[in-house]
Amino acid sequence: MQSPCLRLVCVLVAASVAFPRGAGAAGDDSTEEAESLKPLVKRLARDIGQDQKRIWTSPFHMTRKNARWWLAFGAATGVLIATDRRTSRQLANTADQVAFSGHVSQVGAVYTLLPTAGGLYLSGLLTHDAKLRETGLLGGEALADALIVSEVLKLAAGRQRPLEGDGSGHFFHAGASFPSGHAIESFALASVIAHRYGHRKAVAVLAYGLAGLVSVSRFSARKHFASDILAGGAMGWFIGRHVSETHQDPSRGKRPPARAWLAPQVIPQVQPAARSYGIALVWRP
Repeated sequence: MQSPCLRLVCVLVAASVAFPRGAGAAGDDSTEEAESLKPLVKRLARDIGQDQKRIWTSPFHMTRKNARWWLAFGAATGVLIATDRRTSRQLANTADQVAFSGHVSQVGAVYTLLPTAGGLYLSGLLTHDAKLRETGLLGGEALADALIVSEVLKLAAGRQRPLEGDGSGHFFHAGASFPSGHAIESFALASVIAHRYGHRKAVAVLAYGLAGLVSVSRFSARKHFASDILAGGAMGWFIGRHVSETHQDPSRGKRPPARAWLAPQVIPQVQPAARSYGIALVWRP
């Protein structure tokens, strides 16, 4: 098994090869200037570093709306952890089932998802579709973010897989079951695509459907427990949303309408000839 650092390096190098030309500054869909390998790797590393800072400090900046979602997923994950041993034995778990599911689940492996993101980028480049090209770039970035998060949590949790030990999924036993890497990575890419093309329901359904298929197949392949998959899928979705909104929000840099009305611009008014001095308040939503 590759080490986390080696896997991350492979992702960054592969992303640089798959995306030989950059889209300029993040969020600028109109730029098509060529970008060499070294600047592109630096830009990816910088953006991923910023993402990781925001991801790991997100609990300190959680809104009430986000807190409700995290509490719901946390409670559901806790319930599944308590019942994982029993639910993992509900299927027939035959050799054919495990083998077939294992093959299907490889659709969600990094070496499959990264070329998919690269394909989106190249398709956008060939068709002069800036939005599709940037979606591929953001998808690659989300995959790298998901990989880092999953590897750190796997190392911290140390949970055994269903076919390891006595099958109870003990934590802190040098395992790598929690969370599911395939689920977090599949949903991270699916989330980027769905958020970018939310106006096309068929695209979102297809993206999330494939991510769901990968996640279910990891369960039936006995590679993960249900709680591993739920936790991975939820985190992947949030990572994809974060990358999409942070780097591609069209309103980024503009003041929210409510804040604009509450905080007008203050413009000094000075007319020495008329000995008139004052200020003007300007509301620009």
